Amino acid sequence: MTQPLELEVVRPATLLQLDRRSLRTRLALRRALAEEIDAVGDLSQVTVTAVTDRAGVTRRTFYSHFKDIPNLVDRVEQDALQELKPYLSALAEVNLAQLKDALDSYKPCPGSAELLGAIRKRGFYLRALLGNGGDPAFAERLKRMVHEVIAKRALHDLDPRAVGPFFDYYLTFAISAEVGVLVRWLTGGMRETDEQMAGLMTALMFVAPGDLYGKPIKLDIPRFALATLVLGEKNNE
Repeated sequence: MTQPLELEVVRPATLLQLDRRSLRTRLALRRALAEEIDAVGDLSQVTVTAVTDRAGVTRRTFYSHFKDIPNLVDRVEQDALQELKPYLSALAEVNLAQLKDALDSYKPCPGSAELLGAIRKRGFYLRALLGNGGDPAFAERLKRMVHEVIAKRALHDLDPRAVGPFFDYYLTFAISAEVGVLVRWLTGGMRETDEQMAGLMTALMFVAPGDLYGKPIKLDIPRFALATLVLGEKNNE
């Protein structure tokens, strides 16, 4: 008589153990990737063998999770952006009244210290990937994500004179500047506390020509921008 086939039953506890093991492996590979970038100084020179040796796993284990080093880098960056997005979304919800209250109390923009705290926790690999030897495309991915999160919210109650090319360029300028400062903080060893850096980054967004020299220049920005665009159109006629 033919015996019925015995199917292996994977119990929830076993699945949980597998998930934990998989997570530990991925975290080990992420740390090893960052350490190897630091060691060789160039992401393009990082190899699977070097990363697996540092992580203490086999090449077979690596390939069960990732196709190659670029795939590992892509997943690490995707995960980082997804994890940081809620903090950025909370920051984007801050309105001008809340910002003014914070500034009047000499405090940074609400939510900015929390965002920097989340970045600090991931600093060991964000620094490696955003630094000179890392992935040049990562900073651009970060900028795009920031733009997607704040662009629509930033249009709320915007002066109509600023709508259009000026606002688009302003967002590009502001986001690029903030990401540049963030990278400088990361690669500099994050010496300032989250609160201190949040205060500095908040203040930097309000610096105008002449402010640091005791000779502030007053400028109606929407009016100036509109006049510049109108003048440009006339010159092109």
